[in-house]
Amino acid sequence: MRRRTVLTTAILAAVATPGIARAAVPGPSVSKKGTTRLDGQAVFFVSYDGLVNNNSFQKNGLLTYKGYQYAAWYTSTKNAVIARRVLGGSSWSTVTLSHTLKTSDSHNVISMGVSKVDGRLHINMDSHSDGYFYVKSVAGLLDNPASTSWTSSVFGSVQTSLDGLALTSQFTYPQFVSTPEGKLQLSYRVGISGNGRNALAEYDGSSWKALGEWSSSTGTYTSSHGSSTARNMYLHGIDYDVNGRLHSFFTWREQNAAVMCNSGGITNHDTGYVYSTDRGRTWRNDAGTVVGTTGSSDTVAVTDSGLVVDSLNPDHSLMNQESQFTDSSGLPHAIISYVPGRFTQCTTDYVSDRTANGRAFHLRKNSSGTWTKTEIPVALDSSQRTKLVLDKYDNAYAIFPFGRITGASKSSGYSDWTLLYDGSDLNAFGEVVIDELRVRADNVLSFMYQEKSSGTTPSALHVVDFALPA
Repeated sequence: MRRRTVLTTAILAAVATPGIARAAVPGPSVSKKGTTRLDGQAVFFVSYDGLVNNNSFQKNGLLTYKGYQYAAWYTSTKNAVIARRVLGGSSWSTVTLSHTLKTSDSHNVISMGVSKVDGRLHINMDSHSDGYFYVKSVAGLLDNPASTSWTSSVFGSVQTSLDGLALTSQFTYPQFVSTPEGKLQLSYRVGISGNGRNALAEYDGSSWKALGEWSSSTGTYTSSHGSSTARNMYLHGIDYDVNGRLHSFFTWREQNAAVMCNSGGITNHDTGYVYSTDRGRTWRNDAGTVVGTTGSSDTVAVTDSGLVVDSLNPDHSLMNQESQFTDSSGLPHAIISYVPGRFTQCTTDYVSDRTANGRAFHLRKNSSGTWTKTEIPVALDSSQRTKLVLDKYDNAYAIFPFGRITGASKSSGYSDWTLLYDGSDLNAFGEVVIDELRVRADNVLSFMYQEKSSGTTPSALHVVDFALPA
């Protein structure tokens, strides 16, 4: 008994002694590992202030699964290409799909998803308020990549439905997300900007099923300037956390410009948040109250209470479809950006005003259940979007346009945001596409970017990798 007491005392003393205390949790840092080139002549044209190969809202244009990384893009001849490499490898193997980009619209992105239940790669592409194109691989392709040939024969034919499931003739913003059970869900918008609804479909390893719409476009929203009776909910993302809860931040975009102080602005307002505990069948507000049921007449509406977690009127050019991530305990984090009131209470040109005075903010839910917002002290210098990831220590990283990386530590309460990498050696056009899955797979921040160009002159497309704290 005496020996146990002495040993226990020694252990406690060691923990309490500064000289031999447990090593401190590291703060955020990035160390550039290298860059690989996907395509020396990728398609380049600017529309909606963005590029079709690097719109940050595509989920996923770059992803990691079981030791391999996959990328998707359009070539200078507008062919859709899927590539893979051994994780961290220097060379990519490519497959050209039998589809070419139908129009010069930067919203017609390529998004990929993994159905873990059968090891297939799913690809949705080329849609903006119209029909989409869909391809899926043979079963097991992603489970046994080293022993499966990477040729066009492993992909099925290009379809204009999900194996016969049509969904909608007004389809936009495909986002694939894997469920905890290994099924695959597809989030998308039905309708058009300013008058659309979010919906879900689900693949169980044998067939696709439409779960239905879950957000509403109806109801009256009134600002200090006027009212609007139609809108759409723009998602910052849709993600499962470590506990199986499905999270989504969003903004509303009103159809009627009368809600703004000036017609040169943008009608986005408020940051909202909902979550689902039943795989997207029902949706709850921050307080836990059910505010919508997918596939029913009772969907999430602008008039529902408890949705807004950061209030902002339509006069500050709030960006839609920014970014979100969940931490190791399942708490939701988001990046939002707009022109703060200290610069103006009325933006008159959302592109120029955001470029001149836009700022990004880190919005998060604390373990106590309250929300905290912190301004990141780095100017946007762009009208475009910023991405968010968290490392294994829950340090946060905001990846700005042009590949600039800022970071903040969990230990500071995310109050110490600082620039970690200025991106000047990339010559990146603007938004980047993050590999959200790789951060958790091997502690590497990996993103795809395209070099600056002009007009329709093709430019090089790359993937750059940064080691995060070990």
